[in-house]
Amino acid sequence: MKLLALTTLLITTITTSSFAQQRARDLGIKFDGSPGQYNAITDVKGVLVGYKTIIIGDGALVTGKGPVRTGVTVIMPNGKSIDPLPAGWFSLNGDGEMTGTTVIDEYGLNYGPIGITNTNSVGVVRDAIGEWNMKNFSKGSLVDFSFGLPVAAETFDGILNDINGLHVKKEDVFEALNSAHGGKVEEGNVGGGTGMSLFNFKGGSGTSSRVIKIDTATYTIGVFVQGNFGGRKDLVISGVPVGKEWQGDMPTINRKPKDGSIIIIVATDAPLLPAQLKLVAKRASLGVARCGGIGRNGSGDIFLALSTVPPKDNAKGTLQTWTVLPKEQMDKVYQATVESVEESIINAMIAAKTMTGINGNTVYAIPHDKLMQVINSYSHKMQ
Repeated sequence: MKLLALTTLLITTITTSSFAQQRARDLGIKFDGSPGQYNAITDVKGVLVGYKTIIIGDGALVTGKGPVRTGVTVIMPNGKSIDPLPAGWFSLNGDGEMTGTTVIDEYGLNYGPIGITNTNSVGVVRDAIGEWNMKNFSKGSLVDFSFGLPVAAETFDGILNDINGLHVKKEDVFEALNSAHGGKVEEGNVGGGTGMSLFNFKGGSGTSSRVIKIDTATYTIGVFVQGNFGGRKDLVISGVPVGKEWQGDMPTINRKPKDGSIIIIVATDAPLLPAQLKLVAKRASLGVARCGGIGRNGSGDIFLALSTVPPKDNAKGTLQTWTVLPKEQMDKVYQATVESVEESIINAMIAAKTMTGINGNTVYAIPHDKLMQVINSYSHKMQ
């Protein structure tokens, strides 16, 4: 048992440590728009991302013991705080879960960190975020709502992971929350994206951003995805029908595969109303479509958009003032959202590594050299 624990610790540490990862632009794949400094959701000031990756064991599935290929991702749109921010959400296809959405509909605000994990761990992640909030922000008043109504969302990793083993624990969520940071964001087989697939290639966590200008003001739109959807023939990259051109590299799956899902978080420093943010969340659908996604019946495609510009209350709390973009100025925000979603999905795929999980099920990373050959060959044919 000590050897297994040591092996697990080593594997998990290696998986979550910082290392050079290739991204779509590194391969020469072209995208529209101008990214921010890190081409990540963390380009939006105040946004932090944290991961805990859990990788244990190999071989046949033994429920409760493994193999384990899972984790949790946290996104803190307002730093390590539960101060509310404007929010809106949209479901393209509802075969999935995102908690906390009814209060977002009611108040137009999100309070604190957001969690993304596997389907069966939504509850523990939601509760752990609430407990962390309470421990860090409780004022000890008689009526204490510091626990809040946290947002936690999921995609299904049961092709590679012992999903019924419930391996994500509250301590894992605490670790992700406490280690959340700005700057560069790791992608691929990390956090909640550890056991996920995209278009029958390895998928997972991905991010991107765009910088736009409206009048004299500059705004940033950042996106984070946990991608786990798509059939091989659906895949489109930079306008090239890669999936239709591709031969081989199909996953080895020793059971009938399940449809996947995608969770998308959009953050921006543009001042927007909750109703406008719902419109932004809707446009995330178009970024999915650019990659070939069609919102299949078994896919949970749920998107949340937030603005880091909160409303301001007067001293008495009797009047609230919002600063907002006119709706007529929203097109650049929509376009930046679509572009960032598209690139985030492809980044997740490019960064991901081949992974073998339960019962020897293996999902292969997309081979970079072969990908560029397909893209360049198709582009040459179309000239």
